[in-house]
Amino acid sequence: MNDDSPLLHPFQHPILIVDDDNFMRTIIEASLKAAGYQVVTARNGHEALETFRGGYFPIVMTDWVMPEMDGLELCKAIRADDSGRYTYIILLTSQGSKNDLIAGLDAGADEYLVKPPHQQELLTRIKTGRRIIELESKLNDFARQVESLSLVDSLTGVFNRRYMEERIPSEIKRAYRYGRALSVIMISIDCLDQMITTNGFLAGDLLLKSSAGCLLESVRKEIDWIARYSEDRFVAVLPETDAQGAMILAKRLKIRIGSQVLANLKSELKVSTSIGVSGFTPTGEKEGFSMQMLLTKAEDCLSQSIAEGGDAIKGVQIK
Repeated sequence: MNDDSPLLHPFQHPILIVDDDNFMRTIIEASLKAAGYQVVTARNGHEALETFRGGYFPIVMTDWVMPEMDGLELCKAIRADDSGRYTYIILLTSQGSKNDLIAGLDAGADEYLVKPPHQQELLTRIKTGRRIIELESKLNDFARQVESLSLVDSLTGVFNRRYMEERIPSEIKRAYRYGRALSVIMISIDCLDQMITTNGFLAGDLLLKSSAGCLLESVRKEIDWIARYSEDRFVAVLPETDAQGAMILAKRLKIRIGSQVLANLKSELKVSTSIGVSGFTPTGEKEGFSMQMLLTKAEDCLSQSIAEGGDAIKGVQIK
């Protein structure tokens, strides 16, 4: 047994074999099963497409000439699938002309085999397909990681403003759909500039990270969420919470952030916050309510808190 055997490196998903010729289908199925692969078979393109849509088949090997739906039509249908997972397609053909092969590749096939396929050539094509599928999976995982990182503030670990601007419109739509309240709390760390002036930028970073941790610990898991709005400001988004409920939480947040003890500072500072709260409950008269309206009201309340000397909370229930 060689190192590339699927018995040593298991391929977890079945290969879909499509051929209207029972004898050819049986030969290919037996060859793949003998090599350790799982196999599912279909007799024509329509049956194959129904099977394909009902499971996950990263490798499809299909005959070209079949009744009802031929191999080219099946290739195009699979390529039109929007599952987000790549399928490696091998076209089985007795057609030998260059134009025919180009037509197959144009329809979406990755590779072709002339019937009847030689067993070693068949297994080599399958191994190539496996490598492509595994590479595609790694690339997709990497892309998801990059996307995730692009939505998180690198310093504090909470969501960033981009995520906030993408997510709040969805929260508003959900509030309308279920007739539930939605509120935001905008928190300004009043002493950040003084902390940096007195203790340096690293101390400022420590204050922001510690404050973000306080916020995350104080909201409901998997319901509420936190985003960094600007250098010294955070936003807490509270689904199914009206302004009155948000004001209660804002008081807890203020106490929690104010009770922080930051170690190794040149000079101890009292951590103070100014907070603005806005909330709304959707009704038929409030169609067209937007993220900008919700944030602007919270920012107005925050500005009022700061104008009155800071270290305060102001809120509004939007009518």
